[in-house]
Amino acid sequence: MKVNFYVEDMLFFKYIGCATVAKTLYRQLGTMDGLELSWKGLPDNDDLVHYHTFGPLALMNRRLARGKKVLTAHSTPRINLGNIALAKMINKRYPKIYGKFDHIITISRPCHQEVTAILPDMPVTYIPNGVNREYFRKDPEKREVFRGLHGIPEWQEVVLSVAQLTPRKGLYDFLALSKQHPEKTFVWIGGFPYGALSKDWMRIHRVKRRCGSNVIFPGYVEDIIAAYSAADIFLMPSYAETFGLVILEALSCGLPVIARDIPEFRDIFGNAILYFSSREEAATLLDDRPRLSAFAAGARPYSAGYDIRDTAKMHLALYRELTGHDIGYRTSV
Repeated sequence: MKVNFYVEDMLFFKYIGCATVAKTLYRQLGTMDGLELSWKGLPDNDDLVHYHTFGPLALMNRRLARGKKVLTAHSTPRINLGNIALAKMINKRYPKIYGKFDHIITISRPCHQEVTAILPDMPVTYIPNGVNREYFRKDPEKREVFRGLHGIPEWQEVVLSVAQLTPRKGLYDFLALSKQHPEKTFVWIGGFPYGALSKDWMRIHRVKRRCGSNVIFPGYVEDIIAAYSAADIFLMPSYAETFGLVILEALSCGLPVIARDIPEFRDIFGNAILYFSSREEAATLLDDRPRLSAFAAGARPYSAGYDIRDTAKMHLALYRELTGHDIGYRTSV
């Protein structure tokens, strides 16, 4: 069975979540028998093309592709609000764009509900994201290197966030909490993949210049394991997500997670993480060392329920169903 993966991961787009998901899944599927995989191949005689973005290049490829066309709904109208300028105008195009595909994969139940509400007649399958637990694990040596690079002493407690620099991701709450906790170092990994089209682009540039000395913005980093390893707490103040992959990565690295209490996180992470509904609650949790230690102990074990090997099996089963191919597979090399 020939399967082509297509994701617009050029320039800074290579750091966005959908690109990370696509690459992780692609690598795992590559260990399975019976699949002939290609990455952003030209439209050919593929049995199935799996799209992870739906920008102009992806849609052009879709028009020329011959096999089944499957889209994973990493992006939905709900998460554009507070994230991209002109979101309302962009969101109106979703029904037409989604309708161009043969099948849609949703990655959480709230995501599933949103997609089926937009296109009730579209065939949809729910498959959650997965994490490579062999790759996402704490590394003491990388912890030392990252802290040394940014001048963070070993005794300093580090609060980490990994996300785009947008209001929807909770950046303003992150900065407010950094002022309430000057004794901790706050690190935000990420940038502006949409450039000037990012919501509050100019304002955020100004705010970054005025933030406290305990806040570090490394931008995009090649070795994200070093950042997770250097941290003591993972903070996810996002107001809306389709999944929240960075939380899963942080859990796999053994970090206690404090996240905003939203349905997406409750659905995926249940009682494995700590939740807040206000800045005051978040501030209190950041100082609750006994609870943080208890949640850190259960973090990595919980991530086993979202192992990329299981996610790949579910995708393979769907590919087989959609194409009518009966193939075997193995779970690892």
